[in-house]
Amino acid sequence: MYIVQIASECAPVIKAGGLGDVVYGLSRELEIRGNCVEIILPKYDCMRYDHIWGFHEAYRDLQVPWYNAAIHCSVYCGWVHGRVCFFIEPHSGDNFFNRGCYYGCDDDNMRFAFFSKAALEFLQQSNKKPNIIHCHDWQTGLVPVMLHEMYKYHGMEYQRVCYTIHNFKHQGIGGVQTLWATGLNREDYYFQYDKLRDNFNPFALNFMKGGIVYSNAVTTVSPNHAEEARTTDIGCGLGHTLYLHRDKFSGVLNGIDYDFWNPEIDRYIPYNYSYDGFAQKLYNKKALQERLMLRHSDKPLIAYIGRLDHQKGVHLVHHAIYHALKKEAQFVLLGSATEAGINAQFQHEKQFLNSNPDVHLELGFNEELSHLIYAGADMIIVPSNYEPCGLTQMIGLKYGTVPIVRGVGGLVNTVFDRDYDQNVPPENRNGYVFYDTDNYALESAMDRAIALWIQYPQEFQKLAIGGMQYDYSWNDPGDKYLEIYDWIKHKS
Repeated sequence: MYIVQIASECAPVIKAGGLGDVVYGLSRELEIRGNCVEIILPKYDCMRYDHIWGFHEAYRDLQVPWYNAAIHCSVYCGWVHGRVCFFIEPHSGDNFFNRGCYYGCDDDNMRFAFFSKAALEFLQQSNKKPNIIHCHDWQTGLVPVMLHEMYKYHGMEYQRVCYTIHNFKHQGIGGVQTLWATGLNREDYYFQYDKLRDNFNPFALNFMKGGIVYSNAVTTVSPNHAEEARTTDIGCGLGHTLYLHRDKFSGVLNGIDYDFWNPEIDRYIPYNYSYDGFAQKLYNKKALQERLMLRHSDKPLIAYIGRLDHQKGVHLVHHAIYHALKKEAQFVLLGSATEAGINAQFQHEKQFLNSNPDVHLELGFNEELSHLIYAGADMIIVPSNYEPCGLTQMIGLKYGTVPIVRGVGGLVNTVFDRDYDQNVPPENRNGYVFYDTDNYALESAMDRAIALWIQYPQEFQKLAIGGMQYDYSWNDPGDKYLEIYDWIKHKS
């Protein structure tokens, strides 16, 4: 099968979050299975060119219609760790992708409307005929719209679109200028409720809604998050649209790359180990304590790795630090704040706790250190307010670090409570789950985990080793996406 991914990110060359990891990981899995996969991306001035091999100009004169004229573009090609990627560079005074950033500009809606248009023009003008176009998040929501309303009449009538939503919070809002710029034009037609009109703002167009309405299949990044998005406010206003298109909407759990996140071969940790040699994990714990100048003591070590923001349940992260110390455990935090107020709060906590030998707060992001924390910690907390999929808990499981998670989104699909999950046999349970957003719920789950570690160490080790044997690679998601592709390819 010939598959083209259209996205605003692909790790490691362009990565602002989990989207980049998914585009790369899924593309790699699909190629391993014998499919032809190409990725179309914007050519940002700030992307990691050092991760591109054989970078060259592949298409010199791409003319992209825009308003009543056209913008001349060049298309570059290169291999990103084995993946074939095309990078679109517009030559325009708008400097759409020469901003020193990926997102956050006032005209983001127009920047990515142009990218979507340019990607389709590139496919048409270069005579590429993929079976499947797989596009991602609001930035490419107009791709299926323009394909169905315009490009299918110009030689692209057989292409089918799978549209994956990674984050419902950001939906891409545009106005009438989006229609005139892209050539869609017909205001009365597209401002209808069953087309692009935002569900709550009659004067706005919603790119993500367009992707849902016009694509052949819609997915999000875990089965439980799909249900949440359709039936709760997690869908951020798109619940009714998802209900109307429920026959083509599903959740496919993301995978993680075990070539990178794997304690057996991890080059960032001093002692490699597997579930057969679990005792080696203790040496990584000692190495972590030494690196962060923590007390060398036989205490449970609890970690948090991730952003410090409201999505991630930052109030519970803060409480977990002090509750761990109260229970005579150690705590390590690695994270960066997305808001000045949260950053100030944790900077204050870092100074206040600086002399405590049982806690270390590392404010920022450090790839090498994150691997050592996964390998050295006994438990990892993920107390998110909402979590579409979550990679932290899956990585923790692979490293034998028992997850303590809030029961939302993909966390429910990957972590099964040792004591209370009646849907999973006891031997297949792998962590601790709590559901409420208050301190008591978090404390209850932490207390159960700490008590098992202290009172029944062999049972805790059995729980950790069982978690290591779960397969959250791209193997199963790869199967599911190929099933979806095959379904829409043969659907009339």
